[in-house]
Amino acid sequence: MESRLRVQGHPIQPMLVMLPYGLFACATIFDLAAVTTGLGLLGEVGYWTTIAALFAAALAVVAGMVDLWDVPPGPTRRTAIGFHLAYLAMAGLFVLTCLIRAGSPDRGATGGILAAELLALAVGGYGVALGARLGRSFDHARREFAARDAFDGPAQPLRRPV
Repeated sequence: MESRLRVQGHPIQPMLVMLPYGLFACATIFDLAAVTTGLGLLGEVGYWTTIAALFAAALAVVAGMVDLWDVPPGPTRRTAIGFHLAYLAMAGLFVLTCLIRAGSPDRGATGGILAAELLALAVGGYGVALGARLGRSFDHARREFAARDAFDGPAQPLRRPV
């Protein structure tokens, strides 16, 4: 299976998935620092980092749905669906924390919000494990294709346009 959305031969969706994961982790670190130190500014930075991560996650979900459309039925499709469900659950928990925080004037984090974010990161960690399994299965398919391609004979030389 090949991804429909590619940049110079590389699938876009794995690149788009990692940005929100990193931003969610950074937001959780900011919120942890805000809860432990009591600095409201760190909580607000965590809030806006979560907002940025949610925008990036929306792009990743769209790219993932485009790629999921072409996955044939079977174990790979079940793994891909599980990956997307874990990703959506993680993003949903962060949306919930943002909605709770939007009502407060300083948008600071509390212990309950921090616990929800840590739970979301744990769910996201499960999604990362599923994504790694998907990456290995697609890499295996590419190696098989390349091995069969080696028996087709020498490749034609590239010609430059004049």
